Amino acid sequence: MRTLRVHRLGRVEYADGLELMRLASERVRARDPDTDWLFLLEHPPVLTLGRGAGAANVVASPEWLAARGFEIHETDRGGDVTYHGPGQVVAYPVVDLSGKPDVRKFVGALEEAMIRACADWGVEAERHPEHRGTWIGPRKVGAVGVHLSRWISTHGLAFNAHADLAHFGAIVPCGIGDPSLGVTTLAAELARAGRAAPTLAEVEERLAVHLCEVLERERRDGDFDLHTISVTATRADGKVLLLRRSEERGGFWQQVTGCIEPGEDPATAARRELREETGADQPVRSLGYVHGFALGPSQSARAGGGMRTGRETAFAAVLPDGFAPRLSDEHREWGWFTPDEAVARVPWAGLGRAVRLAGAGADPRVVLAPDLAS
Repeated sequence: MRTLRVHRLGRVEYADGLELMRLASERVRARDPDTDWLFLLEHPPVLTLGRGAGAANVVASPEWLAARGFEIHETDRGGDVTYHGPGQVVAYPVVDLSGKPDVRKFVGALEEAMIRACADWGVEAERHPEHRGTWIGPRKVGAVGVHLSRWISTHGLAFNAHADLAHFGAIVPCGIGDPSLGVTTLAAELARAGRAAPTLAEVEERLAVHLCEVLERERRDGDFDLHTISVTATRADGKVLLLRRSEERGGFWQQVTGCIEPGEDPATAARRELREETGADQPVRSLGYVHGFALGPSQSARAGGGMRTGRETAFAAVLPDGFAPRLSDEHREWGWFTPDEAVARVPWAGLGRAVRLAGAGADPRVVLAPDLAS
């Protein structure tokens, strides 16, 4: 029996999720042939357009979407337009199906996992005779969209645990224009029965159990390889300090970043890394933002390469005008950039969001790390 490594990643930016699946599929194909991967996560508001998507199925105006922070991404999965957002469990099984190369059976297995998850809370779900996904009567509670390359799967399912149903008004979900059919959440169905909804973590766990069952895989839970921080340092004119890593450490531009050391809290790690990487001993401010991501071989200094997953907590700091950083041996260049320039240079969408949040003054709480000089 093949192994399924289950990783619960929390919030992941959609572009970073695509890279996560790409790296995992490379591992399945070339480096780790007996192990498949299951990523359970939550995306910020995003509309994804499958290969069969019609532009008319996005009904909200660009202004409406922008005001609510929606992104739009074209993807290589099957299906039409789909919404992802907070309160929805997204499951990406990256699995080798070459032993049982049956697309319909695989899609049916993903639907079955959601049917069983609903049953765990006494809600009867089923398949629809005409449309893919998982349904509770005429209301769709879970969508399926997959991509296969040489029988290795990417993408997967999206299960509405307690998502904001108003957000589905931005689209014709999955291109289904029948007004008698709608969208629902597990929480809404339980509320109709006067029952409390499970947490997102509880739903993730039951989906993990059932996906291992229907995919006939032996479960192995994985944790984050790295717990890191980022510090978006700005100056009075709003420009952002970026550091360019040395070639042996990837050669890419990013904010101050680093690993949280044993016994440290994230704010202490953020202030320490800011001082070590730039020479600045300044207060750091929480951005209220934590995201998951993956590093590939070219971005990791670990011997042997491979893929590593990380969980990063974002902070901001303001540096005095005229400040010039003193670089550590991890970096070879620095520069000040506009927020747009900085977002275009950083390698992860999560770092780009941290840049935007720092510029918007998100979360005004100031988190002061202990005086590192004492």
